[in-house]
Order: sequence, then C-alpha cells, then structure tokens
Amino acid sequence: MQVRWSREDLAFRDEVRAFLDAELSTAMRRDARRMTSVYAPHELSMAWQAILHRRGWAAPAWPVEHGGCGWSAAQRYIFASELATADAPPLSPMGIGMCGPVLIGHGTQAQKADFLPKILTGEHFWCQGYSEPASGSDLASLQMSARDDGDHLICNGHKLWTTHANVANWIFCLVRTSHEAIRQQGITFLLIDMRTPGIEVRPILMLSGEHIQNDVFFTDVAVPKANAVGRIGEGWTVAKYLMEFERGGGVAAPSLKARLGRIRAMAAAEPDDAGRRLVDDRGFMARLSALSIEVDALEAVELQILAGLGQGDAPGAKSSMMKTVGTEISQRLTELALEACGAYGQAYQPHATAPGGPTPNYRPPCDQGFVGPEHSLTVAAKYLNDRAGSIYAGTNEIQRNIIAKAVLGL
Repeated sequence: MQVRWSREDLAFRDEVRAFLDAELSTAMRRDARRMTSVYAPHELSMAWQAILHRRGWAAPAWPVEHGGCGWSAAQRYIFASELATADAPPLSPMGIGMCGPVLIGHGTQAQKADFLPKILTGEHFWCQGYSEPASGSDLASLQMSARDDGDHLICNGHKLWTTHANVANWIFCLVRTSHEAIRQQGITFLLIDMRTPGIEVRPILMLSGEHIQNDVFFTDVAVPKANAVGRIGEGWTVAKYLMEFERGGGVAAPSLKARLGRIRAMAAAEPDDAGRRLVDDRGFMARLSALSIEVDALEAVELQILAGLGQGDAPGAKSSMMKTVGTEISQRLTELALEACGAYGQAYQPHATAPGGPTPNYRPPCDQGFVGPEHSLTVAAKYLNDRAGSIYAGTNEIQRNIIAKAVLGL
C-alpha cells in the first residue's frame, strides 16, 4: 500500500505544523516526551485540550454539528501523525474518544445537548466504570445493581481498575437493572455524577508506583433514569458500540513510529566504555526493523478503517485486531527500549518524568537531579505500565476469540 498525499493534504499538514509551532510549548513537548504512562498528567492533558478546543480541533472524529472538524480520513491521519511527531500530549480517551461517540450514536437529543459541549471543553472529565472484582474480560457477569426507584435508579456495587476516577467528575457505568437468563440482557448504560452522595474512590497503585487506577464503591447512589443511554436493560448494545471505539477507533501507528525513532536514536547514542553501540548490533537492529515493518502494516489497516469511519462505518471486529496488534507491538517496543538504555533503566526517578498520576510513596532526592541520559528516564516505568496493555479494554485472548468468530467464522 502506497500513500500519496494530495496537494490539499500537504497544505493541511503545513497548517497543522504551523499551529503546533505556535501553540505547543517547549515545556509541553518536554513533559509529553517524559510521560511514563499511556495517559498524560491530568493538568497537562487538560491544558492541551483547552488549546485544541479554542482552535476547534479537540474532537476531529465527531460530526461537525457536534463540534467535530469535518476532516477527511487523510486529514485525520495527518493530524495524528503530526501530533506524534511534535511530542504533543494525548487527551484522555474516556470523554472525547468513548463517551462522546456513544452519546452521538445512542444518546437522546437532550443528552447530546447537555453532555457533548462539556466533554469538548473539559468541564466534564470522564472515567469508565466497567470492570468489577469478578467481572473483567467476562464483562457480562457484572453484578453492580441498579434498583428501580421511580424517577431514579439506586446503584450499589464496586467497580475497579477505574482510570482517573480520582480526578473525574463523571463516570459512565454498566449496571445490572435485572437478572435474565441471557447475561447480556438486563444491563443498562448509565451516566453518573461522581459528586453524588454514596460514591467512594480508593487508589490502586501501578507497578510503576503511579496512582492512575482506582476502586470505586457505590452505596445507595441515586441516579436519574434520564441518565440512561439507550433503553434500560439494553445497555449491552451500547457497550459493544463503545468498545469498538475504545479498541480500534483511533490510530496507534503514528505514536508507535515516533517511539521507533526514539529507540533508533538511543541505539545510535554514545558508545559504552568498550566502544560498542547498539546500532552496530545486528540482532538488535533486526528486531527493531521487524517491528518497523509490523507498524507499517498496522498503519495500512488503520488508514482503511479511517476511510470507513469517514463514510459512517463503525470499526466492527477490526477493532479487536487493532487492539491486539497495537498493544503487542507497544509491549515489544518497551522491551527494546529497556535493553537500549541498559543499567540506567534500574534508576527509579519519577521526579524527573511526567507520570500519568501522582506517585504517593516516592520522595525525590534533595537536588532534584536525575541519573543517566534524558532518553532513559521513562523507559522502565513505560515497560511496567505497558504490561497492562494486553489486558485492558478486554484481554488480547478475548480479542482473538472475537476475531475467530466474527472474522474467520470459527
């Protein structure tokens, strides 16, 4: 597959570059390069979203009538590529990338009018309430209850692995409104204000020491029925629609390519005491080249999916393929980066990085300095954080089951 950008596409690329040169500060670029998670620090993400929103570029994939850009698939891909190349911080996906598309596809007019503008501005910052202690990839077994109480549903239960629940003011949840013979029935997709009485958030620390994930407990939480997206009891359809966007509605190849470039730079860095450089290690460079080929293949499929999205199609089962391939390539990149930085990967120094959340059990050294070259600062934490990539949004084993049934007909 060979991509040739049109004259209009190249003009658009130049427009994006000029915008990034003017609006993306040196400090923002530095902090984005020093991210240790797939999530930017909350303040950084919100500051960048405000800049994008002022330009009208916060939600390129949304329809124009709801605040989207009206871009072609090519323009959206160029935009994603330029963001990755310029070291722009990512926005949180839960609002613009997940809840927004669900409301556009399944919400009422009142819900769209109320929630979508606040998602764009960042006034509403969302988290996702799906997983439970006994319901992870087997999500249909969820037990968080929502009892009918007139105009409200009374919610009781426990969600966990809830990213950024500690800073979110809204959560979209799957709750059980009835028990049916088929487990996927009787589930409702519900929007819940995190400030509602009865909600308690407790931190879960990552392997890297960051507080990004949380337990969320609900005790007699009263939620208006008007906050149900789709019909009560039919939330599984809404959830499946959302998961297509969570797993493969965006693009991963541009950021993976940027990371490949950084690892190549690490391999070509100053030689060790014996005069050796990784760039001269044929085995290491062969593995890096093999990953580069896989990223190119991923990019080709992502462009096909984007073209379909531009015509109103949903990602469908291809989202499972994108999720599986993208996360597994990402994990292998972290392994090569860890190898490339050598002993410097052993230093734990989050004070010199931009973690995806606070590191509550860490006290930085008095001099605030760091050990090793800058490119080594995030490598170990990224490796530890990325172990979750093949688990979140449905384990890759589950994704392969979906591919076997929906694509291969097995």
